[in-house]
Amino acid sequence: MKQRQQKKLSRRLFGAIVVGDIGVAKAVLRAGADPRRVDSEGTTPLYAASVNGEAAIVRLLLSAGALPDAESSGIGAEGLPLCAAACWGHTDTVRELLAHGADPNAREDHGTGRTPLEWANHGPHPETIALLTEA
Repeated sequence: MKQRQQKKLSRRLFGAIVVGDIGVAKAVLRAGADPRRVDSEGTTPLYAASVNGEAAIVRLLLSAGALPDAESSGIGAEGLPLCAAACWGHTDTVRELLAHGADPNAREDHGTGRTPLEWANHGPHPETIALLTEA
């Protein structure tokens, strides 16, 4: 697929994530959007969906091939999807990420930062803490 077309699909995917439109996200992925393609700042679609608590879109992205432990490097959006979801107490999103193999013990910042549980404790988000502790 041409670079220009991929860029356009990627922008549409990120737009769908921001507004929580799973229908558009599905259509864009079906049209060939790469679920691993970062935006111009280095943010992954999975991180964007995770930080916004879009569990259904997270499931869709993971099913389409997004990597659960791919670290995002976007400005203000750096880190692991599981840490992003845990930080904001998005328990359903945390559950999806764990079900698709996200590492509950991984540390952000290439192994030097916080774990998802440390982020959840910082909240505090008791339901998310319990889920991560069990994992």
